[in-house]
Amino acid sequence: MCQDGAVATRTQRSPRRTEALSRERIVEAAVELLDTTGESGLTFRVLTERLATGPGAIYHHVANKGELLTVATDEIVAAALAVEPLASSPQDRIRAVALGLFDAIDAHPWVATQLSDSGWQATTPRILESIGRQVGALGVPEDDWFITTTVLMQYILGAAAQNAANARHVGPDANRAELLGAMAAEWAELDPGDYPFTRAVVGQMRDHDDREQFLAGIDLVLAGITALHLTGRQAAVHREP
Repeated sequence: MCQDGAVATRTQRSPRRTEALSRERIVEAAVELLDTTGESGLTFRVLTERLATGPGAIYHHVANKGELLTVATDEIVAAALAVEPLASSPQDRIRAVALGLFDAIDAHPWVATQLSDSGWQATTPRILESIGRQVGALGVPEDDWFITTTVLMQYILGAAAQNAANARHVGPDANRAELLGAMAAEWAELDPGDYPFTRAVVGQMRDHDDREQFLAGIDLVLAGITALHLTGRQAAVHREP
């Protein structure tokens, strides 16, 4: 009887896993930790506790924290880029890519840091390819593909990162309308001689939507691409006999 009791105690203290540990499950748990605690909260010790496993099982799938961060970032970005637009023009596909990345970074702010730190490695070529194909489809000359595509990337990732940073700064429980209202009240009190423009746009700032503002920026960049690379060529084609 005592022996049976001892066996029962050991069984309670060491529950067996009911599913095999996979690379996908490790990445899923890592993303959950990154979303709730940030990069500093992702450690292999915490990860092993969450997955009820030993560090050896995790190291079998990923070599270190750096590789895990790279894989997690790539998974989030890949899902964002898989969003299909309702229309099929290059402009609409660029907007879909841009908004997918904006929403992904808004939901997972740590992704912005990883993309910034990774430079031209890892996930960056995936984004470059996704946008660059549409730049080519727009009719931009091949000699201008790199500059045009990277300018779009810089705007998309920079604006998305800034939006995520703003959200982190104010905190998850902040009331956006109240914060913008308080800022608008401060701007309205600025000296009209020194800040005529700022005072003039107080109402627009207070009532703006972040996603609409972001997409307006995409439209401005696309309009610039059209004016710089396409309008003159189209006009020349129309003038040909």
